[in-house]
Formats: sequence, structure tokens, C-alpha cells
Amino acid sequence: MTASNTPVNDATEDRYSVLVSEAASARRIRVIKNVLLYTFLIVCALAVLFPFYWMILTSLKTQGAYNAEVTPKFFTLEPTLANYTEAFTAVPLARYFLNTFFFTAVTTLAMMVVIVLAAFAFARMSFPGRNIVFSLFLSLMMIPNELVVITNYVTITSWNMRNTFLGLILPSITSVFYIYLLKENFEQIPEELYKAAKVDGTSDFKYLLRVMLPISKPTLVTITILKVIECWNSYVWPRLITDDKNYYLVSNGIQEIRQNGFGRDNIPAMMAAVVVISVPLVILFLLFRNKIMEGVSRGGTKG
Repeated sequence: MTASNTPVNDATEDRYSVLVSEAASARRIRVIKNVLLYTFLIVCALAVLFPFYWMILTSLKTQGAYNAEVTPKFFTLEPTLANYTEAFTAVPLARYFLNTFFFTAVTTLAMMVVIVLAAFAFARMSFPGRNIVFSLFLSLMMIPNELVVITNYVTITSWNMRNTFLGLILPSITSVFYIYLLKENFEQIPEELYKAAKVDGTSDFKYLLRVMLPISKPTLVTITILKVIECWNSYVWPRLITDDKNYYLVSNGIQEIRQNGFGRDNIPAMMAAVVVISVPLVILFLLFRNKIMEGVSRGGTKG
């Protein structure tokens, strides 16, 4: 009896050994893949973060120490904050900040009103040729931005709105992409809710405020943050439409600092100004990064 079971036991042990060997091999392959993946991600992260590190490091060096470096040094033993003081005193950087805050807040608020109403109209309201109009509307995304800038410049100039906040704001209060993103999100809301609301006598505007906007909050937050970043980094349009320092934004202030502030050679002070301008956006992104990812995924997924 024992002899007859020996081949069976040997076969079972052999299969067990093979399974253990395959599991160990799969584990090693998985570990190697993870090591390679995380090594690649770390290298990419260092490549992305290094310019920020170099910007902050340079802003903490004195001009003399920076100019004396024959070989760039990746650290400093004598950091200084004098460059940050100079960045605010060489030019009216605080005024540029206030101008940018005002421009960003008003532009973002106006754009949100426009795109919410437009997205609701395309998503829920029925009118002849809606799909054709929306397709033509999307085709505007194919127009190069340079052509739009030229058209806007001619229009704003002809309306005598150069060197005004209204001239800065008007061309930026709508976005085809954001309307499309919000429309896709609105369409994910069951249409039965809209029909039930209409049966109860709810107006379109009340349904939009009480049902669609609360449900679409992640996408709305995402669009708001992206628009704030876009306005804060705006350079070409403010540079074209303003030559009065009273209407300069921080992006244009950098050029003013370089030309009429502390000169082209004071790189540490320039980097200090760039750090000051970049900090609000970095903080904003770190605080709301989860909302941005959630809103983009919701806007780009149907069902």
C-alpha cells in the first residue's frame, strides 16, 4: 500500500515544487518590473523638479557668489533673502500682484458664468440645429491661437480699450474646451432628473443651480483652478494690450524687472522674483490636485 502511493506522492511533490518555482519566478519578475518602473519615475520626477530647485537655490545666492561660480554649485553655505527684498523694491511688484489678482478673479468669475450657461444649453435645452451649432463651435478649437490674438487685438484697439482692465478681461471670458468639458459632465447626469424637475414646474435656471451644479462640483472646481493658472501665467495678451505699468501683470512684471529693475546681470534677484510669482500657483495646485484629477476624469468619462 505504501509502495503504491509513492509515485503519487512524488508526482504531487514535483507539481508543488514547480508551482513554488513559478511563483518565485513571477515574484522576482514583478519585483524587477517595480524597481525599473519606480527608478524611471524617480528619474522623471528629478528631471521635472530640478529646475524648481535650481531656481530657489539661485535666488538664495548673492550676485557676487553667483557670478564667481566657474562651475555651477548645487548648494550654498551662505543663503540670503536680500534678493527677495530687492525684487519688491526694484519695481512695484506688489502692484503687479494686485493687478493679477483682480484680473484673475474677475476673468475666472465671468468665464464660469458664460461656460455654465453655454454648457447647460448644449447639454439639456433642445433647439433646432443644436448638434450642428455645437460641432461648428468645436471647430473653433482648430483655429490657431495666433489668429485669435490678432483679431482680438484689432477689436480691442478699435474700441479704445488698450491699457484697461476691460480690454484685458473681455477676450478671456470664454473657452470652447471648458464648455465642451462641462457639457460632457452635464450629460452624465440622468435626463430623468431633468424631466421630473420640469414636471414639478422647476425652471431651467433653478434646476441648473440646485441639481446640476452641485453634482458637477468636482469639474467646476477643476475648471476654476485651471483658469486661475491660465490667467496667472498669461503673458502674450497682456503684453500686447498694455504698455502702461499701472496695468502690468506679474508675468509682464518679470520683463519690466529685467529691463528697468535691477538689470539683466542680477540673475539671483530675477530668480527671487520668479519664485515669489510661482509660489501661489504651486500652493494652489498642491491644495487642489485631487480635485483637478477627479474633475478631469469625470469630464472625460461617459456612462
